[in-house]
Amino acid sequence: MLKVVKFGGSSLADADQFQKACDIINEDENRRYIVPSAPGKRFSDDRKVTDMLYESYYLATAGDEASTKLFHSLFDQIKERYQSIIDGLYMDLSLEEEFDTIEADFLSGRGEAYAASRGEYLSGKILASYLNVPFVDAADVVYFHEDGKFDPSLTDEVMSLRLEETYRAVIPGFYGRKPDGSIETFSRGGSDITGSIVARAVHADIYENWTDVSGFLVADPNIVHHPKAIDSITYRELRELSYMGATVLHEAAIFPVREAGIPIQIRNTDRPQDPGTLIVESTKQKPRFVLTGIAGKKDFASVTIEKEMMNSEIGFCRKVLQVFEDNGLSIEHMPSGIDTMSIFVHQEELLAKRTEVIDGIYEAVNPDVVDLETDQSLIAVVGRGMRENRGTSGRIFSALAHANVNVNMIDQGSSELNIIIGVKNQDFETAIRAIYDIFVTTQL
Repeated sequence: MLKVVKFGGSSLADADQFQKACDIINEDENRRYIVPSAPGKRFSDDRKVTDMLYESYYLATAGDEASTKLFHSLFDQIKERYQSIIDGLYMDLSLEEEFDTIEADFLSGRGEAYAASRGEYLSGKILASYLNVPFVDAADVVYFHEDGKFDPSLTDEVMSLRLEETYRAVIPGFYGRKPDGSIETFSRGGSDITGSIVARAVHADIYENWTDVSGFLVADPNIVHHPKAIDSITYRELRELSYMGATVLHEAAIFPVREAGIPIQIRNTDRPQDPGTLIVESTKQKPRFVLTGIAGKKDFASVTIEKEMMNSEIGFCRKVLQVFEDNGLSIEHMPSGIDTMSIFVHQEELLAKRTEVIDGIYEAVNPDVVDLETDQSLIAVVGRGMRENRGTSGRIFSALAHANVNVNMIDQGSSELNIIIGVKNQDFETAIRAIYDIFVTTQL
């Protein structure tokens, strides 16, 4: 069995965490390709190395003497952070030449993406040296187009050939290069994507993503006290939960392995004995609970349009949606009735274009009423088990009514995989706890 393993920032925050990661790698010879992140926070008030790199680059390129002085001070802190990891691992390794190059590149303005990528680059250098395995620079095997979009075909071709010649390797996450040789990065959390790309390139049997939690939880632990873990989840379920705010895994990391049929396993570096969550294309395993997970986001606004006989007016919805498109607004959900339709969008974006949107709707379709409601939250109840259980929606509304939560919107897809519920921001946490209690707590 061939495994690709990715370690997040919390798993590589200091020397002790590096040691845990290396022990995990060494205990299984099948863990052959390792993708590290930049060191994360060591404690609550600490800073992530990537954030420090961003700030140091801004200071280096500010152009004034005071900023340059602050840059050198912050850059020394970054150097000390990595040196403490090297010293804690009792390694005979010097990164002085690397830091001299990086410092000069910062001062010459090589680019923000380059600056941000150095956290993963240096983590990879340390990890490869400690494990005594080859270091493969992501800039040599991960490619982006000139416009900054990822180039999957060229990456897969080059990476497959390179790693075919390398039995084990460390490949830093988060970055690659564009045709002109400049560094480009994925969005924050992009090391997850690199791990997925590597897994596809080497035809891995499994992609292990090591982090600071024992897999996906049914609900946000900041809202629900000690929520249960999810044993297994399908890619479709994960996509729904990730879109609605579940952040254990970068949602773009799903696609490369899904296309290749490679399962992902979320594991806890601090609790390697825990089984974690297995993410698969499909499964016949019956879920423990009717729902797989609950996730949501706050701060939406809804625009409700009412007009008699709108259902018989050809092109009505298209004309309304064109107004949002013309104003650069993406739509989250669009529940509708015979004479009404509601559009949910991000509140901050809508309020910035409020007048233009409402005037545009009146001009486009001459509605009877246009109503704007703010401070809305959307909650997704997701689960493959909902298809086989009658009365799921009824149980949700019963639980919410019992918790004195008013439901403003419900949107259920034809696949019966998820139900989207709209509530006021002030009821968001109460609603999630109520749904969790009715489907999980009462079944235990």
